Amino acid sequence: MKKLKYIISFVITLAFFASCQDDDVSIGEIKAPSNITVDVEIVGADANNPTGDGSGTVIFRAQADDAVSYSFLYNGILDAAPSGEKTYNFSNTGTSTYNVTVIANGTGGLSSSTTVQVEVLVLYEPPIELITLLTSGSWRIKNEAPAHFGLGPVGGNVFGEFFAAPANDKAGVGMYDDRYIFNADGTFTHITDSTNDDPTEDPSGTVFGREKLIDELGGSGSGTPNGADIENYPYDDYTGQWSISAPGGVVTLNLTGIGFIGYYIGGNHSYELFGYDPQQPTNDLVLRSTDGNNEFDWWFLITSQGEDVGNDNNFDTLVWSDEFDTDGAPNSANWTYDLGTGTNGWGNNEAQVYTNDPSNVIVENGVLKITAIAENGGYTSARIKSQDLFEFTYGRVEISAKLPDGGGTWPALWMLGANFEDVGWPNCGEIDIMEHVGNNINDVSSALHLPGNSAGNAIVGRTTLSDATTAFHVYSVEWSSNQLVLSVDGNPHLTYSYGTNVPFYENDFFLILNVAMGGTLGGTIDPAFTQSSMEIDYVRVYQ
Repeated sequence: MKKLKYIISFVITLAFFASCQDDDVSIGEIKAPSNITVDVEIVGADANNPTGDGSGTVIFRAQADDAVSYSFLYNGILDAAPSGEKTYNFSNTGTSTYNVTVIANGTGGLSSSTTVQVEVLVLYEPPIELITLLTSGSWRIKNEAPAHFGLGPVGGNVFGEFFAAPANDKAGVGMYDDRYIFNADGTFTHITDSTNDDPTEDPSGTVFGREKLIDELGGSGSGTPNGADIENYPYDDYTGQWSISAPGGVVTLNLTGIGFIGYYIGGNHSYELFGYDPQQPTNDLVLRSTDGNNEFDWWFLITSQGEDVGNDNNFDTLVWSDEFDTDGAPNSANWTYDLGTGTNGWGNNEAQVYTNDPSNVIVENGVLKITAIAENGGYTSARIKSQDLFEFTYGRVEISAKLPDGGGTWPALWMLGANFEDVGWPNCGEIDIMEHVGNNINDVSSALHLPGNSAGNAIVGRTTLSDATTAFHVYSVEWSSNQLVLSVDGNPHLTYSYGTNVPFYENDFFLILNVAMGGTLGGTIDPAFTQSSMEIDYVRVYQ
């Protein structure tokens, strides 16, 4: 978005009026604010484009003598803006004139106001598919899904990079019983308790929000503090307005007034539709918004489905597995091999040669053992894969494994796009369910590789264990049509939501299990290394 500023100053001197009552000495001299000044910045405007760049974004900045706070009135909705700054994302396609009233609040309840008229160009026209989707029914936080609420850095692109709530993690705090209704006439209704309207409507309810910021709601109670959260803050149903805009080309849901979704964070009450694609049928939307402290981006997964409606995250049918219960070579119906050194050490400057020798890969005593060995001045190991034998789209993969130790070891449990040979890497996509580096023992990671995020720029999540090389842990991925959730022992540490323009959408993948030595991630190999094994108890795929 262009950052040019087109400043229009409106200076209105209002006649001062005095009250016949005595001043209240407890709050100082009672004065009505005067000399209201409103600067209007139409984003992207210049001498050749006085109505802006087509984004529809306008920033209002108000000042007045003797004002203690400010409010803005637009289209019948009053928005508090204590600092005097307010951003509107206007959404009427074409060039339109808008009237915004600025109210300067003084002591003793006295106020003054002025109305500013601004002409703005909006080029974006929301896709009819999105309007139809939003107005199709009520929406809610998808609490039964992992990673339905979270936070991360401002400008991050990973859902809940700092924290992603497990399924139903925030039950009973005033979030999951809320309902959000986007009416076709542009009104937005927030029902703060959907459980108390039968047989008669009860507007009372509670909401969930950030400490201090939630005070902007001006509710009748204080709620329950829990760290930086305020739980069950009493607040009634309310109505505002909603619109869709695309500032900077990012499709954004805008709510007026104090309108919010899921968790009150203040800010501009605008939510980016992360990864939205109008060509992808969905009942779920991923929202991202920056809080009023400019401290975090907050993430929300909302759905128009009822809680009793199934979804593609209910992966409870076992469709393929290897329990490794027959001693000898891995089952040839499930696994084949990569052999040799590969091109440039399998693309990562790795030191090992892959073999199918029993010393490197064998099933014994109910586990698969892949062993890296120092021999003949080099290293041997094994890499097995389900390519052309078992390839699938969507599901939950669970792998129980105990990892090798030793500096330079690099075990991996991962998946590669089945169209690898046709489109190459990273266009095929790669899902690293688990990687571990012996030089950084017990730090296990997951990673996603795709165009724009590959090699050193991969999307990564990490977990530290105390016994990765001495005990079995379950490494898993839940892969649906719009989200990947990677976990260790059922605890998510990487969530990635996406649209249709990534390799993970509607493409088959196959499984790979291997232990590499050295290379770009494995690093320096311990000169004293002799051998070490990765043991795998089972691999299971559910759909």
